[in-house]
Amino acid sequence: MSSEGKSGPAGSIATPTGAPGALNRGGTFLDTLVSANPVTGVISRGRAAILALVAGCLFILVLTLIFPEGSFGAALLLEHSKESPFPYPFTIQNMMHLLFFVGLGELFVRARVGKWEMAQLHAHFLPEDEASVLRIEDLGGIRRKVTHHFDGDNGFLPSLINMAVLQLQATRSIDQAVSVLQTSLGLLESKVEQRYAMVRYLAWVIPTMGFIGTVSHLGNALRLVDPNHMDISAVTSALGIAFNTTLIALIESAILVLIQHVVQTREDAAVGLAGEYCLKNLINRLYIS
Repeated sequence: MSSEGKSGPAGSIATPTGAPGALNRGGTFLDTLVSANPVTGVISRGRAAILALVAGCLFILVLTLIFPEGSFGAALLLEHSKESPFPYPFTIQNMMHLLFFVGLGELFVRARVGKWEMAQLHAHFLPEDEASVLRIEDLGGIRRKVTHHFDGDNGFLPSLINMAVLQLQATRSIDQAVSVLQTSLGLLESKVEQRYAMVRYLAWVIPTMGFIGTVSHLGNALRLVDPNHMDISAVTSALGIAFNTTLIALIESAILVLIQHVVQTREDAAVGLAGEYCLKNLINRLYIS
């Protein structure tokens, strides 16, 4: 790399702080459960789902202890009432709560990864001052710096730099490097979209379960209708539980969709900013003699 009035080796480029390593594999079961990805330092999706299910069970347990059977809160939030056709705690609403927490766990992982991806933009993989110019000879040192900062799923910026550098070293063509960079950006955008497939499914299946619960409770309410001995209180209570199921399902689905929008927007932005960073600090700085 060279600059006006001074020059220096490629190795003089600032090295980013190392990515967190994997936790000690010889630790306890809890250490293993929450062990992190060696590149991003974020727990895996499977482990996040397990922890989310545990948190969901604790959430249901706390609500069960707070709201006794038959109370308004128990009927609204837990479907814990004698009018419910399902044995407690195996109710539609509790199943929805568990799925909701699994969705939150998935979004937690995506949020942490998105934050890590944004942090890579400030890792100074490439020269960022106005005067520096890169030569082909400098690219090997740059590639060595980013090698351990990405894997098959994470590390938008390091992977784009690696791909562009390989193309430049192979062809010494800036046009081909830009073409590869654009193709890689499209693949990354598609990959980000696919990562939210599970959340989109959960945001769909929770209201579906709510409607199923409503239909089953409506059927149960109709069975309570006896022209010879009408128990209005039991019928209205069963109808109330029926509509509560759909209400809670729609609220939980709306929360998941809102959080998904916020988290996915950050991850999409990380892809776009990574591409812009490569164009500005790699492609536009490269001098080929």
